[in-house]
Amino acid sequence: MSASEGNPMRLLILGCAWLMVAIGVIGVFLPVLPTTPFMILAAALFARSSPRFEQWLIDHPRYGQPLLDWRREGAIAQRAKLASVSLMTLSYGIVLFFGPPQLWLKLLIGVILLVCAVFVLTRPAPGR
Repeated sequence: MSASEGNPMRLLILGCAWLMVAIGVIGVFLPVLPTTPFMILAAALFARSSPRFEQWLIDHPRYGQPLLDWRREGAIAQRAKLASVSLMTLSYGIVLFFGPPQLWLKLLIGVILLVCAVFVLTRPAPGR
């Protein structure tokens, strides 16, 4: 093992990367939790801690292309935009009907989701 492989900061970043992968995988099964942002973050963390795992994620058949689109162009596919905004809308509906009773908190969540939706919708589509 080389000195850099045992670097505590590198190990912390690597652990955070794997945590982002785990949350992203959970997002595949939970409609209120997006997958792609966690995978983008995981790839960025792997780039700083493990080029091998970064390449594994980039080569992944499901997550690789969206990651490459994001890296190359800051782009999000139209289908992903539609899914993302639809699930944000569904999530906000759940918050409105079943969430906290405080109106200010519901409004804050709505503003956060609206800002996220605007960000997603204003990203270019991949040129591929």
